[in-house]
Amino acid sequence: MRLERSTIDKHGSGSAILIPEEPEDMWHAYNLIQPHDHLRARAMRNVKKESSTGTVTSKPIKLDLTISVISTDFDIGSGQLHVAGRVAVENEHVKLGSHHTLDLELNRRFTLIKGVDSKGGIWDSVALEMLREACETERKAELWAVVMGEGTANICIITEHQTIVRQRVEVAVPRKRRGGIDGHDKGMEKFFSTTLSTLLRHMENAKSTQQDTEKTTPLLLASPGFVAQAFQSYIKAEATRTMNKTLLALVPTILVAHSSTHHVHALKEVLSSPAIMSKLSDTKFARETALMDKLTTLIRQDDGRAWYGPREVERAVDKGAVGRGGGVLLLSNALFRAQDVGERKRWVKLVDKVRDVEGGEVRVLSSLHESGKRLEGLGNVAAILTFPIEDLDEEDEEVVNHAASGEEMVI
Repeated sequence: MRLERSTIDKHGSGSAILIPEEPEDMWHAYNLIQPHDHLRARAMRNVKKESSTGTVTSKPIKLDLTISVISTDFDIGSGQLHVAGRVAVENEHVKLGSHHTLDLELNRRFTLIKGVDSKGGIWDSVALEMLREACETERKAELWAVVMGEGTANICIITEHQTIVRQRVEVAVPRKRRGGIDGHDKGMEKFFSTTLSTLLRHMENAKSTQQDTEKTTPLLLASPGFVAQAFQSYIKAEATRTMNKTLLALVPTILVAHSSTHHVHALKEVLSSPAIMSKLSDTKFARETALMDKLTTLIRQDDGRAWYGPREVERAVDKGAVGRGGGVLLLSNALFRAQDVGERKRWVKLVDKVRDVEGGEVRVLSSLHESGKRLEGLGNVAAILTFPIEDLDEEDEEVVNHAASGEEMVI
């Protein structure tokens, strides 16, 4: 994402003019744009005109529209972002308050304005951090992955914020037969050839949008059995045979892992394996996967060093248990897309307290990563504590019990 200009004041009001340059930028825009924000972008609008004879004609024209956002719709597969709202700035072609949907596109600027509506949000600490991450030019794809079986391959790209299935490859491979002519080997060779050419095409398309075209992104191959190892050998042989520079640079980066299935969800187990984690330890998603593994282990041990759920985590923060010395607050970015501004402020306040007051680590996990999906199952918020605290969840039970008995309780 390219930031053309920013006029954000110390109170969190102001605008940012942005240009999305690659598909992942649409994901950042989706997280930044909130209900009641104002969004200005180029749009196509059918304008009706009536002639002197009473004939009504409709003509599409291009114009800059500013809308007050009502809702957003993001299609991860196509990378399209549609923002619906009411026209907030009137012009000669469009009436104030009329409905319109802006379709944000790559390489076309838009202006996001916050703090203009008392019901809306501002450029708070979380929004500013999201804006900073979106505009970091060094942020690129962290890993390519191919999860495969005989005749089936899922080609994925893993970035800091998303795991995206770029394409599914399917090639019919005959079964092995005893005696006679065996078409299995020829079928596998065709399958490997098709998968490799498809993978290289997607890699080249992704590289064309990056500034650092010399960087080679690692490739992870995973499969049940020995399909991944066989595909790695095929890639090495093709690199030697063709002397293709892209393939030659790719070969040293290849990681091979075992998976229980050829489906995409197998990436969860593969990425959490110690062997793969050690080789990818410097990547953002690897750090977050490791934190989720640690959280799950501590929850299983049930010794009061990890809690999940909104009330429990807030109480742990209030007690100063998520601070310096190993405290980690984990939240899903879905919490910051809440239409209720008060709900968003609740989590921003929690983030600011842990990060700025207590000195703890804060990780906002993407809901499109496996780590974020695991956190979703825990209520979208969890914490690793610096010291154990018992019975954070029992305070609610005491309140309910006293209320049922009619007794007054002061906490």
